[in-house]
Amino acid sequence: MIEALSVDNVVLGIENGRLMVLTAKYNAGLAQGQWGLLGGWVSYDEPIDNAAKRILKMITGVDDMYLEQFRAFGEVQRYPAERVVTIAYYALVRPDLYKMMPGGTASHVEWRDVHKLPTLIYDHSSIVKAVLSHLKNKIRHEPIGFNLLPEKFTLLQLQEVYEAILDVKLDKPNFRRKILKMNLLIDCEEKQKGVMHRAASLYRFDMVVYQKLCEHGFNFEF
Repeated sequence: MIEALSVDNVVLGIENGRLMVLTAKYNAGLAQGQWGLLGGWVSYDEPIDNAAKRILKMITGVDDMYLEQFRAFGEVQRYPAERVVTIAYYALVRPDLYKMMPGGTASHVEWRDVHKLPTLIYDHSSIVKAVLSHLKNKIRHEPIGFNLLPEKFTLLQLQEVYEAILDVKLDKPNFRRKILKMNLLIDCEEKQKGVMHRAASLYRFDMVVYQKLCEHGFNFEF
């Protein structure tokens, strides 16, 4: 019988074209002084979804972030002191919308490039890799970007989301042709303001099409 259950949250965002993950430096327990995902114990009488939200708020002060349950990680030796199964959740957010206030078991929280992470506790590096692999597949079959971009965005900003998640450089004309062909975007008939370069056109998602594509999927080949 497994009595120890934990939750680990993988919070991802885009900053300057880079895919970032939110990490915490712990101040207590076996993880003291080390960096890891935003995790903690599930109480015996606590629903798992509630635990994920509670732990996120305890560590960051944020309580309005949508978390999606990913999967369980249960390697026998993943936690050195005892047998612990963890349930991973992930969130896609805009880092600029959240002011993090570390608390609880964490002394610091910090956004880090997913490709330049420090050594993370336990199997947290494996959890991050699994979530990234999931997103690389998801982005080919479902629209992604609603929570990662402002309401109005350029095609380049959308392309940067795809490039950051896929970790590849995409051909600009080919990407734009394919994404516009999907009828997923609505032209706002506005241009960027306050930019040094040539102002680009702004778009927004057609949420009816967005939801239909989320439900039925598609095959996006780059």
